[in-house]
Amino acid sequence: MKQIEVVASIIRKGGKIFATQRGYGDFKDWWEFPGGKMEAGETPEEALKREIREELSTEISVDEFLCTVEYDYPKFHLTMHCYLCSLLTDALHLNEHEAAKWLTHEELDSVKWLPADLEVIEKI
Repeated sequence: MKQIEVVASIIRKGGKIFATQRGYGDFKDWWEFPGGKMEAGETPEEALKREIREELSTEISVDEFLCTVEYDYPKFHLTMHCYLCSLLTDALHLNEHEAAKWLTHEELDSVKWLPADLEVIEKI
């Protein structure tokens, strides 16, 4: 089975958590934490900062490691390293996602999360 290793950013601000909606692929319209694939030679923290710059045109602080999720999707095995993060700038621009929301803890189950991201929500 194909193996994919990614990083995910759980961005927190004012008691809310930032969620993004996929605009492409098999899981179009599902919700996820922003992030992406690590490139050769990158640390998870470097990959996360690069991915957030690419996807959201903003800068983050990688504050704390939260967990690593191992999940088997139908076509691949996902290893996702998740970090609690905060914004260094207030500007956010959706370069790849269809939509985004700031969700309170009570609102986290109001969107359709990708299966691997559901495991992260249990740890938040």
